[in-house]
Amino acid sequence: MAENKLKVLVFPCGSEIGLEVFRSLKYSRHIELIGASSVDDHGKFVFEKYFGHLPYIGSPEFEKVFIDLVQSEGIDAVYPTMDEVITRLHAISGNLNCKIIGSPIETNLLALSKSKTYNFFERKIRVPKLFSSFNEIDRYPVFSKPDIGYGSRGTKLLENQEEVIKRLKKNPNTIITEYLPGDEFTVDCFTDRSGKLLFSAPRKRGRIQKGISVNTSPAPEIVHPVREMAEVINREIKLRGAWFFQVKEDENKNLTLLEIATRLGGSSALYRTKGVNFALMSIFDAFDFPVSIIENDHYLEMDRALDQRYYLDITYDAVYVDLDDCLILDQKVNPVLTGFLYQCLNQKKRIILLTKHEKDLHETLRQFRLSGIFDEYIHLKKEESKADYIKVEKSIFIDDSFAERKNVAEKLGIPVFAPDALPALIND
Repeated sequence: MAENKLKVLVFPCGSEIGLEVFRSLKYSRHIELIGASSVDDHGKFVFEKYFGHLPYIGSPEFEKVFIDLVQSEGIDAVYPTMDEVITRLHAISGNLNCKIIGSPIETNLLALSKSKTYNFFERKIRVPKLFSSFNEIDRYPVFSKPDIGYGSRGTKLLENQEEVIKRLKKNPNTIITEYLPGDEFTVDCFTDRSGKLLFSAPRKRGRIQKGISVNTSPAPEIVHPVREMAEVINREIKLRGAWFFQVKEDENKNLTLLEIATRLGGSSALYRTKGVNFALMSIFDAFDFPVSIIENDHYLEMDRALDQRYYLDITYDAVYVDLDDCLILDQKVNPVLTGFLYQCLNQKKRIILLTKHEKDLHETLRQFRLSGIFDEYIHLKKEESKADYIKVEKSIFIDDSFAERKNVAEKLGIPVFAPDALPALIND
């Protein structure tokens, strides 16, 4: 990939999706992140370069202001983070002169409407029974939800005909479906530029707040049936990059489609910290760079309370860590990684620097005040393989280079981490 960084505008940047895009990309040496929002929110505090108070997407002024921002900042790609924003940006894409990360507009329009999605897929996969009027309902309770919306926002369980009539009068955008009483799951997916489904993995939506899964964990028991559903969806509509769909069990445990979204899920961070960086892969794929996936096979549960914390079931005695673009990035020390290394010092773990640094190694470490952290220094030549120098059996490997991580994972079978996955390792 070229040395010049890609300038990526995240909009809106303070949504849960926007913040997950930020966490996914902030350590990449290939990306310069810029945030923008119509309302000042948490994005203002995390994006170093931030533009606030843009017109709302439905405003007549939005198109001109947004195009001017993209052109004045030399934006290479816009990463939209809300379903309706994706559709709006595609409508003005001809004037943006940059990439819009995600699937084609036809797919976005289909996924935006649940009723259109159900009608399209009803003979292909299991979808909820959809009632066009209260006269068709033969069994209560039933479920109401906005036709255009996401997650569990605006949903309501209706117990009788009177409640249905009242709901339809109050919310004309509401659809009425059969009630599905079972567990609910999100299936995070990735499709590359050739249309190949590279990844699909389910996670259980444990605790949900405001339509967002704030507790989630892998659901290996349904991997095969949801993979079949993912293959059908991927075959029937044109998808690209990160996307997801949600399913729920009926009373007989049959998995039923709830919705499809042509973006990454906010809680897909669960799989990002296992090695699957949906946002970064989506950008690389949009610029026609080939992508592949390494997923660590350990169990991981994520719980959020306006933050992220992880339970990681691996043990290790030593950490092998890279220097350039990893511990030192853009001539600055990575504070999250150094914090983790000091956590390891407190836990009496060995820390080994494994680097191909081209300058005087000890002078660089002295310059950045890193000299006293390491138990051992291994200074390799450019052509040497890092995998050949990892000798501690119970160890982990941290490196920004995908190629190095892939080589170590394949040769040694130990956990490998990119800098963006560090939160999974920090437990203080």
